[in-house]
Parts: sequence; C-alpha cells; structure tokens
Amino acid sequence: MFKELDFMNLDSLLTPEELQIKDSVRKFVTKEYMPTVSENFENAHFDKSLIPKIGSLGLLGANLPEKYGCANLNNISYGIINQELERGDSGLRSFASVQSALVMYPIYAFGTEEQKMKWLPKLAAGEKIGCFGLTEPDHGSDPNSMITTAKDQGDHYLINGAKMWITNGSMADIAIVWAKLDGVVRGFIVETSLDGFTQPLIKDKYSLRASITSELVFDNVKVSKDALLPNVKGLKGPLSCLTQARFGIAWGAIGAAQACFDEALSYTKERTQFGKPIAQFQLTQQKLTKIATEITKAQFMTYHLAKLKDKGEHTPAQVSMAKMNNVEMALNTARTTRSMLGANGISSEYQSMRHMCNLESVYTYEGTHEIHTLIVGMELTGLAAFN
Repeated sequence: MFKELDFMNLDSLLTPEELQIKDSVRKFVTKEYMPTVSENFENAHFDKSLIPKIGSLGLLGANLPEKYGCANLNNISYGIINQELERGDSGLRSFASVQSALVMYPIYAFGTEEQKMKWLPKLAAGEKIGCFGLTEPDHGSDPNSMITTAKDQGDHYLINGAKMWITNGSMADIAIVWAKLDGVVRGFIVETSLDGFTQPLIKDKYSLRASITSELVFDNVKVSKDALLPNVKGLKGPLSCLTQARFGIAWGAIGAAQACFDEALSYTKERTQFGKPIAQFQLTQQKLTKIATEITKAQFMTYHLAKLKDKGEHTPAQVSMAKMNNVEMALNTARTTRSMLGANGISSEYQSMRHMCNLESVYTYEGTHEIHTLIVGMELTGLAAFN
C-alpha cells in the first residue's frame, strides 16, 4: 500500500477539505487505475472508460467556477489532484491537465459566455474531450514562428496547417487551435468532426505510452465565426494557458517522485544482501535521504506557489522555476530508484522505469527544461537570451 512521504508534516498545513480531496483521488488512482497501468503502458493503451469517473469526481477544471459545472476548488486542491493522478502515471495526469488547463481554461478566460456555457459543463463531466494545438512539426519552443493560418472568408474562417505532439488529440471532440489570423496569433475552438480535420495517432513511443499523442492536420478546415476566442490576441493567449498547465505539472512531478521513493524504500527494506536489508547500507541510505530531501523541498515550493496563485500574486517565472525544478527532481529520483531495484528495476512489475520513461517527456513538454531555465534567467537579469 502506497505511503506518502511527508517528512516535514506538510499535511498539517492542509485544510480538512484538501486532505479529503487527496484521500479521494488517491483511492481512485489506487483502485481504478493502478491494477492495469503496467498492461496499458505496455500495450500503448489509454483507458477511456475512466474519463466519466474522473469527471464525476470533479477533477476536470477543478479550479473553475461552479456555474460551469466545475468544483471551484483552490489551487492547493487543484495541485493535489495533479499530484495524485501522476502518482499513477504521467499519462493520466496529462489527460486531466490538458483538459483542465489547456482546453477549459482558455474557453473560460478568453471565450464568450455562450462558448463557456456550451462547452465547459460537458468538458467538466468528461462528456466531451479536448486537446490543445500549439506545437508544430517545426516550431516547438518558438511558437511565434508558427505557420498554421486562419483566413477570414467573410462568413467563416479557413484554417490550414499542422500541430504535433498533441495529448488527447485522436480522441478529442474539440481542439483549442492557435493560428495566425492576419499575422496575429488567435485561438479557435475547432470541432474535430469538421471536413479536412484529421488526427493521426503517433505510435512507437518509448514514453507516455499509456497516453494518446497525435498530430492535428488542417486542410482547408472551415470553422464558423463563433469559433474564435475573442478576448485575447497574440502569444499571451497560449502562454497563459501553458502557465496554468505548468503549475499542475510542478505538483504532478512530486506524485511521480513519491511513487518511486515509496517503491524503493519498501524494496530496499525487504531485499537482503550479505545477510542484511540493503536499506541498512550507507550508500542506500544516502540515496534515500537525498531523494526525501528533494521531494520535501519541492513540496514546500509548490505549496507556497499555490498560495500565491490563489491571491493572484504568482508570476509565470515562478511557475517556470517550480516546473523546471520539480520535473528534474522527479526524473533524477526515478533514475536513482530504478538503479536501487537492480535488475528488477527494468521489470514492469515495478514502477520506477515507467515513471522514468514518462518523465523524459515531461522534462521536455510544456516548455523544455532549458527554456524554463532561460525564463527564470530573464526574470533575474532583465535580459532575454531567446534571440
């Protein structure tokens, strides 16, 4: 049974509601997700039957208003949700994170009231699935160079281009698509059933195998005028969405690290070599202590960041630091715990290598580790190293 590392008693700072949310999501992941995650990872399968259950628990768009079918939770609760989902698998958290931060958030922040009422309740319930189209085959870290275009045709827009590495893409009902309209980046709610819109599945992945990753291809896709998100122009739109997603990732990475630590701690206390548990050896204790310390530091960083976010006082650079730090911490944790399991570490019976493979992607997506380093560097120096 999973036992969370809480060395500094962070739970004592949580409210009864926040603790209840942690408990309920943890039970869901343990009961509904963990029994099949290894098989699904091996078979590159995402279990869509879980989506209505995730919706019924209020985990989608959880920090958005009740008016739109959401739970209106604070950002600590939202972070806890991401942490507990990623304890199961980065693919599970990625599904919920994309739905919440990259699909529901832009509709809520930049859409009309009609768009909000049409889409948010269905997305919150898991009745409709969304994806986020920003990254292109040749343009990832430099989104301003995107070549996907939208042309005003009078009574509709015509979208042409392609997006790449899109979580949820092949099962999505709608896509939040960012395209240049008269040279300015704009957002559109594009229904995937439209003629000329295809969603090829990306196969043969070593990472995020229990997650759907796709291309989005637009060949003269005709979208109505009311598909435009009217209340934002330029890169502020997609980048503000990414800030929301990165906040959730910073929490989620802790969940993956927790799972790896718990596994290594249990294993090393039970595994005997040279007549004693390997947890009794100095090098093993050094590794466990280092991991526990780094997880604890990450916990307090995200807790304080959530407090700032609730007050509207957080900055994108602060979110970048948390994402950068926590994902690197989790990836290093997974690599170390994999080695602590010895040959068993490469077996699907154990979690560490699955988390390690997943975190290689998390290290790269929603802004690479290097890009976040430069975002923080720009905040510190006032000088941009991007160009």
